[in-house]
Amino acid sequence: MTTKPAAPLRSAESKEHSYEELKQRIHNKLVDKLDLSRIGELEGDVLRREIRLVVEHLCDSEDTLLNRNERERLVNEVLDEAFGLGPLEMLLKDQTITDILINGPKSVYIERRGKMERTTVSFRNNNHLMQIIDRIISKVGRRVDETCPMVDARMLDGSRFNAIIPPLALDGACVSIRRFGKSPLKLEDLLNYKTFTPEMVMLLEGAIKARLNILISGGTGSGKTTLLNTLSSFIPNSDRVVTIEDAAELQLQQDHVVRLETRPSNIEGKGEITATDLVRNALRMRPERIIIGECRGAEALDMLQAMNTGHEGSMTTLHANSPRDAIARLETMIMMAGFELPLKAMRTQIASAIDLIIQVSRLQGGPRKITCITEVVGMEQDTVVMQDVYRFDRQGVDEAGRAYGQFIATGIRPMFMPRLESAGVRLPASAFRERVMLED
Repeated sequence: MTTKPAAPLRSAESKEHSYEELKQRIHNKLVDKLDLSRIGELEGDVLRREIRLVVEHLCDSEDTLLNRNERERLVNEVLDEAFGLGPLEMLLKDQTITDILINGPKSVYIERRGKMERTTVSFRNNNHLMQIIDRIISKVGRRVDETCPMVDARMLDGSRFNAIIPPLALDGACVSIRRFGKSPLKLEDLLNYKTFTPEMVMLLEGAIKARLNILISGGTGSGKTTLLNTLSSFIPNSDRVVTIEDAAELQLQQDHVVRLETRPSNIEGKGEITATDLVRNALRMRPERIIIGECRGAEALDMLQAMNTGHEGSMTTLHANSPRDAIARLETMIMMAGFELPLKAMRTQIASAIDLIIQVSRLQGGPRKITCITEVVGMEQDTVVMQDVYRFDRQGVDEAGRAYGQFIATGIRPMFMPRLESAGVRLPASAFRERVMLED
């Protein structure tokens, strides 16, 4: 009695296996039929239409019973395998997916609207997955193999790509794709999602126009890069901006932007260009603002020096759980530069360079919020003095498992307000009155 349901399951598995064999067989025949010399002469859309006709003819030549939907699926998957990214194509076309996580060839997860779910997508084997990885990273001049088994890259649509392969990954190659979409989130989108309040936006817009140095702090997936992209829209179009990233993912809207990207070492272990090298070079490029995609090492010292020597209005992100932790992380990164600076000297440099810390968090259930906007006031003896201007107080979790709370104005008027006013930015006194601004 208990074994009867297993038969349909085996039948379904057998049918899927036969389908995969058919797809592989047609793909192999397609490769044999292609005229490579003619392919180079055709445009993308024309090429895909002509290849579709070839694939449909190959389907007709196979003695298989496929209905119309199965046939269309087969043709599309063979085309994706030949000219796209194979099984990834259907996920990349879905604009609601924000993360794609591949844990070996048979285990693919996605994040959609803050929720993680497993998909039915799979790769034939680890070699098939490795072919797709090579296809992605070769387009941006990166490589991955046993001598260099980890890679960071950007995809053509701007998504962040990371892969780690055997022998470091024990169950097959692992891939993480953080998607940013073709059209980045705008200020109105984040306001609709209640990521922050209009009062917060007014303060941040004024801070950027008054050329305050801003540090965006938060955990993985909290929305630091998205927020940095959004805030950069307040930078005047006339400013010369230099961006420095490990994998280019910032999507600034200004005309005068110079984008720089680090480079890993080659197969001989030479030719590496670090973020520190790029920061030092950027100082010779007459930038008015320097934006570092993520500060994670020795470049922190050069960045702080740049902020202190005429490059006000610069911004960066880093991983930290609170504004106070962000200061501690900066101290650690300065030590990574190899200089044995006294603790007070380090903290004085940080307090002088950073004007504003924005803490962002991804709360339970997926919502992303600015949980703190904190002003760096200065030094008091050996301590960096900070004060919260706005904060988000979490109050609980609703029936759907989603965290909720309220945005609060602390009643503190920032010390940098004269700088905003001298830049022509005037905020109403009511923006800082102590109160609950918004409940979510």
